[in-house]
Amino acid sequence: MKEVEEVLTGGNVSGAVVRVGSTVRKPATAATPGVEAVLEHLASVGFEGAPRTLGRDDEGRHVVEYVPGVLADTLPPFSPKELSRLGRLVHDLHDAMSDFRPPADVAWDVAIPDPSDGQLICHNDLAPWNLVIDGDRWVFIDWDGAGPGSRLWDLGYVAHGFVPFHQDGDVATDARRLRLLVDGYGLDDEERRAFPALIEAHTRGMYDLLRRGSETGQQPWARLYAEGHGDHWGPTADYLKTHHDSWIAALQ
Repeated sequence: MKEVEEVLTGGNVSGAVVRVGSTVRKPATAATPGVEAVLEHLASVGFEGAPRTLGRDDEGRHVVEYVPGVLADTLPPFSPKELSRLGRLVHDLHDAMSDFRPPADVAWDVAIPDPSDGQLICHNDLAPWNLVIDGDRWVFIDWDGAGPGSRLWDLGYVAHGFVPFHQDGDVATDARRLRLLVDGYGLDDEERRAFPALIEAHTRGMYDLLRRGSETGQQPWARLYAEGHGDHWGPTADYLKTHHDSWIAALQ
């Protein structure tokens, strides 16, 4: 008898993702072998903040562990303690990936490439909609966009989503919350000076991706732009740039 499939919703870009019992199934792409290698590596080094990869099913779909719990984007903004914990979790992830060597001929699907041409394999979408909280276990899901990046580039996207930054944010509050995340991660003095510009660049990169999609028709970016997502990312990048010196001061 065919197992019952429950369509999972909530993501902006993934298609035809279903739950089957204690697993999630999603269509395999050219990037899937690389994603499988990443998840296998993280399991091998004991990193608990990612789902386990479980091979392919009879339809060729990628099978991963289903992690019960709630998505962080359905919860109130993180507390100071939670922001610090998040910073440590991302630091542990980056450390866990530091000795990963991708398989030959791997194909990645990175939406917004790191301008520094970093070669650390990162998640690249560490956002509240991809963090499942299951009791004391925090798990980042949806690794389809994994690929080359850098610690600061990946962390910049974390800052955008979890501070969280908005065009009409309160600068003093946002600065304090950014400091908690950065202290939890443990950036050094040089990295702290460089970091605010990368938060802005990654945020603006998302806006540029959506805008180009609206011009070329490339999906899902054209659809997301039409739904108004660009109205957040562009002005938020401007806000980050305008108050750059405040972020620098907060991190000293």
